[in-house]
Amino acid sequence: MTTLSLPSNRFAQYWALTKPRVTQLAVFCAVIGMFLATPDLPDWRIVVAATVGIWLLAGAAFAVNCLVEKEIDSRMARTARRATAQGEISVLQTLVFSGVIGGMGMWILYTMVNPLTMWLTFVTFVGYAVVYTIILKPATPQNIVIGGLSGAMPPALGWAAVANDVPMQAWLLVLIIFVWTPPHFWALAMYRRDDYARSGLPMLPITHGLEFTRFHIWLYTIALFATTMLPYAVHMSGLIYLISAVILGAIFLWYAWRIYKHYDDALARKTFAFSIIYLSLLFAALLIDHYIKL
Repeated sequence: MTTLSLPSNRFAQYWALTKPRVTQLAVFCAVIGMFLATPDLPDWRIVVAATVGIWLLAGAAFAVNCLVEKEIDSRMARTARRATAQGEISVLQTLVFSGVIGGMGMWILYTMVNPLTMWLTFVTFVGYAVVYTIILKPATPQNIVIGGLSGAMPPALGWAAVANDVPMQAWLLVLIIFVWTPPHFWALAMYRRDDYARSGLPMLPITHGLEFTRFHIWLYTIALFATTMLPYAVHMSGLIYLISAVILGAIFLWYAWRIYKHYDDALARKTFAFSIIYLSLLFAALLIDHYIKL
């Protein structure tokens, strides 16, 4: 029984290093970018190859993140069970794993999609795994704001995969995720503030306090609401998207206002959970609107 379960457990450990839930949301936004890049349906072969390639490189970046932060992860209840934090997967094994899946992703994107997508995805990998994880995250409480660009890139990667170009419309989608990231992540950081205090990372609720963070969540959510109106303003989308963005934005504003005025950890947890649903539904509305114009 032990012999049979060991490979399964080890596979699960490597799979967890790729942070699959985060990767799924990123790849979902990339796929939406692929469909928005053409008035017709994109070539399914490009969609499959780009999805696999982007997924592999994203997973490689997250594995490097787990490696760099293994000591920090070991001090946090949320991440202490990661295989790198417990020493069950070594530094060399993690580097080899990241190199193999990242190399496969680059090869797939270069040969089956286009070089532009490969290079953009590689730059995103470097931005997250090196610039954000190694340089910014331990240095400044604005880490998630400055480093948020790498996490916001998936729609541009998907657009480039189909169109071999990254026009203004793609960058609008990047901007939406970029502005969404601080209120999304700071909600998590607030109700996990004891964890982050033990980690030693200069997260905003630790360095500037809850009241300052709550106010900034409110400000960024207002900015997010305005930003999500831009696709309609530039005639990139129609009424289906506009109505969806207004309703979803109003709910997010309601959460942010409650956090600002009447904070508690349970509310911050609910806000964090809603922020993920919010982004998924917003991009789904973009896709539906793309094919059903009102």
